[in-house]
Amino acid sequence: MLNKYPLWKYLLIVFVLALGVFYAIPNLYPDDPALQVSSQKATVVVDERVLDRVSNALDKAGIRLKAAELTSVGATFRFNNGEDQLAANPILSSVLGDDYVSALNLVPTTPDWLSSMGAGPAKLGLDLRGGVHFLLEVDTPAALQQRFTVAASEMKTLLRQERIRYRRVDVEGGVLSIRFLKQEDLDLALATLEDEFEEYLYSTTEKDGEFYLEARFSEASKLEIEAYALQQNLTTLRNRVNELGVAEPLVQRQGSNRIVVELPGVQDTAAAKRIIGATANLEFRLEAALDDTGSSVESMDFRDGTGRTARLERDIIITGQSVSDASSSFDENGQPQVNISLDTKGGRQMSKVTRTAVGRSMAVVFIEYKSRTRFVEVDGKLIEERQSFSEKGIISLATIQSTLGNSFRITGLDGPRESSDLALLLRAGALAAPIYFVEERTIGPSLGAENIRLGMVSAQIGLLVVMLFMLVYYKVFGIFANVSLIMNIVLLMACMSMLSATLTLPGIAGIVLTMGMAVDANVLIFSRIKEELAAGLPNQQAIHSGFNRAFTTILDANITTLLVAVILFAVGTGPVKGFAVTLSLGILTSMFTAILVTRAQINLVYGGRKNKRLYI
Repeated sequence: MLNKYPLWKYLLIVFVLALGVFYAIPNLYPDDPALQVSSQKATVVVDERVLDRVSNALDKAGIRLKAAELTSVGATFRFNNGEDQLAANPILSSVLGDDYVSALNLVPTTPDWLSSMGAGPAKLGLDLRGGVHFLLEVDTPAALQQRFTVAASEMKTLLRQERIRYRRVDVEGGVLSIRFLKQEDLDLALATLEDEFEEYLYSTTEKDGEFYLEARFSEASKLEIEAYALQQNLTTLRNRVNELGVAEPLVQRQGSNRIVVELPGVQDTAAAKRIIGATANLEFRLEAALDDTGSSVESMDFRDGTGRTARLERDIIITGQSVSDASSSFDENGQPQVNISLDTKGGRQMSKVTRTAVGRSMAVVFIEYKSRTRFVEVDGKLIEERQSFSEKGIISLATIQSTLGNSFRITGLDGPRESSDLALLLRAGALAAPIYFVEERTIGPSLGAENIRLGMVSAQIGLLVVMLFMLVYYKVFGIFANVSLIMNIVLLMACMSMLSATLTLPGIAGIVLTMGMAVDANVLIFSRIKEELAAGLPNQQAIHSGFNRAFTTILDANITTLLVAVILFAVGTGPVKGFAVTLSLGILTSMFTAILVTRAQINLVYGGRKNKRLYI
């Protein structure tokens, strides 16, 4: 029979619509601005007394608290708006003191029964939710220095293997210098190093009866290393941002040595800077023997603050750049540890060194590259001056029980947070060069709220105008189209929530555009039905022919638009991607609602009725 769906198709449509409504409901529950309080020390706990102290202090300050609750990591204080949240932060810091840390956050309000089934609201972009904007500068000269430092250790290892005697190896001012006592040793070393390290330019000098072999980077090698450092830092920062779980982040190059990072929804800038800006790296070194002295030995402190020191060899076995994977866990005594997996080259080097060092101790050195800003007076003006420096500390010093390969573990860490942070940094990759924060901006929630309000107003006006037009022009069939349009918006929001897609201001524009495209398919179908009726076809035949003949045109138009949306998503960044996401999802949902949902409604009302008048 014409214009009749089988029962299973009706049930399928109802199931999809019900699923869409279920996953779209969480968008009606906006996040609460909140402050999360956690303890700085393991001996300090966050309990009911902390809740009472903070609540009383906020009452005295006239700040209304929406809710306060204890969580697994501390306490959460919810507020009615962002202004109260920002005003309460300094109050919490002064009341709780240095034993506690408070962080700005946005806490979801989705009911537990929805969250337990995986339903949550769509994520909002930087222009709607607020967040942080960082401008980072890559220290490319430091990348050259790091490459020289690693090369110095490799060269010394090679010279020892070839039994070539040398006095010392120094790296200073972009020059790697090796000192020899004999001209024959210098000549032999030059021939050996030129074969193994072809990227350097070599020169020889004689001074005070000693012979020096100097290695420098060629200009082509310098440019290649600097470009690699910038690209590697871009990749590493993207990995770290992905580890943070930030939705729709922006990490892109700006100029020759700067990187822009935008993190929507992140209000705890300290936590973001701690992960993103951490130019931490690892070095694995052997502990120096008792009779080792001079320039081959370096004394270093432990990071646990106990004042202990150890004497280490300056030669580096491997660095954090050889780490292919890292995960945090706990050892058999319940202490935090990091499980390390090395790449092929790193594993081979580790195995070669530890094979002859069983019984000796190996240190894991944690290095942080930092900068301090000072203002110096030049010609009567204060000029900002940035000084770079590094901090090194021993994480662990353990005895090598057997030859180490591609997998081992690091212990001696100061708490679970340090182990998880270290694992995250190593897993995301080591930075090829230190980076420094040149600019930091926090985009407040008030700007996002205004954008959301204006975006919603534009969407509501667009929806109202389209629905009125369909109702006036197509009468009862316009009602069918309007119901399908509303369900299309519900399904679109459900898809964005299920896929964890990010809604941006251009994304709202994509939704408004989708409204017009959704009814455009119905306009084609209804116009075709009217043409068939004017040609004298019976009502049922006109409906059937209208849907069938308009389908090809609708499919062609939507596929071409979908192709453009996919290309926009592939080559675009930031706001362009947000527009492409909503547009492509809207095309798919509009195809479903405009064809199947509208057809189901018409079939239920007119299907099987021979002489019923069509109000179209």
